[in-house]
This record gives sequence, C-alpha cells and structure tokens, in this order.
Amino acid sequence: ISTLNNPFFVSVRKGVEEEAKKLGVNVKIVDAQNDPAKQANDISDLIQQKVDVLLINPVDSAAVSTSVAAANKASIPVLALDRSADKGTVASFIASDNVKGGEMAAEYIIQKLGEKVKVAELEGIPGASATRERGEGFHKVADQKLTVVARSKGLTVAENMLQANPDIQAIFAQNDEMALGAIEAAKSANKKIFIVGFDGTQDGLKAVEAGTMAATIAQQPELMGQQGLDAAVKVAKGEKVE
Repeated sequence: ISTLNNPFFVSVRKGVEEEAKKLGVNVKIVDAQNDPAKQANDISDLIQQKVDVLLINPVDSAAVSTSVAAANKASIPVLALDRSADKGTVASFIASDNVKGGEMAAEYIIQKLGEKVKVAELEGIPGASATRERGEGFHKVADQKLTVVARSKGLTVAENMLQANPDIQAIFAQNDEMALGAIEAAKSANKKIFIVGFDGTQDGLKAVEAGTMAATIAQQPELMGQQGLDAAVKVAKGEKVE
C-alpha cells in the first residue's frame, strides 16, 4: 500500500483484510509510507518470500514498473489497486474512473457558480496515475469553461495560493486530505471558498455535512480492496480475470 497515513488507503486495507478472512487467505500488508524506494524494497522482499500473488497500490506509477517487471520475471502475478503501473504485466487493475471523477468536479463547480469563475487546483502525489487522470478529467472541462488561475501540490501551498490569487472562488483538491487543508487555509484567510474534494473519506463527508466542503467525489475504497483480493485469489488459482 502506498501510505497508511491517508484514511482512504486504510479503508482499502480493511476491504482486503476482511475479504481475506472470509476466504481463508493469508495476507501480508506493507506500508510504503509514500516512498517509491521503500516500496521497491518492500516488493523485492515479498518476491524473495515467494508470495503467490502481489496486490500493489503504487506510490508512483512509473517507478513501480521495475518492481512489476521483477515480479513478472519471478512468475508472481501482479494486480494493481487504485493506481496503475506504467510498464510491466498487470493481470487486473481495480480502480475508480478517475478521469470521470475529475470531470464531475469541474461540472459541479460550473453548475453551482457558473462559467469562467476563478478556480485553483491542488494536485495529488506526482507520478501517480490517479493524479494524472483526475487532472486530465478536470482540465477537459475546466480549460474551456472555467478560469484556472493556479495549480500546485500539497497543503501548505493552499495558503500561498490564496494570498497570490485573492479572487479565487473555487478549489478542486484531488483528495479529501488536501481539501481539508484548503478549508483551513480559507478559514485563516477569512474567505468563503467553494471547495470540492475527492475520495469521500469519513472526514471529507463530515466536512460536506458541516458545509465547509461543497462536495467530494466519492470512491468505494473498501469495495476496491475486496474486489482486488477476490481477483488476486482467482489469478493465484490460475483462473481468468478481467
């Protein structure tokens, strides 16, 4: 798993573990702590231990390719969860339609605030396929119908972004953790900003209920984990999966 610091991935893990219990499968879970180098070492260790199948949630879709190739060479099937691998053979990839999610965020801003409003984007982990895809979907709509004034990565930048662009009316954050950071930044800048997050984490949903976040594009991380584990078991048995 890329990181257990984000509640989204904790839910993915829960889905995997609960399904494994149900099916009587042994699962070993390793946390890469958002470090591609640590993830490479983690996967290398698991290959050494001759696991039957690898279920990988990459930190970085390009960096993980070498590890996928190593598993391919060792004849250990690989499945990807939430983020894909750029290269190597993956038996199945279980994820949300992130491009569609990005489009939905832009469309919701337009629906509520109108066209050409000034919007900023907080981008996710660089190198992750989900980051690219959410951005791609968002820009498909936003570049034509909104005015994107700033794009940046991470939490601390939300404050600087609001200082540099005091007329920002909306923010699209590519995950709920960043959206919650943007809420704090808006609060300290004493601004009312329309914030759309992504993931539908518990904290994200609470913020929507409280009215501090306008919306979050919800995913189903537990189901993702569950389906990932189901597919992994099938692959390990030599059955075909989509």
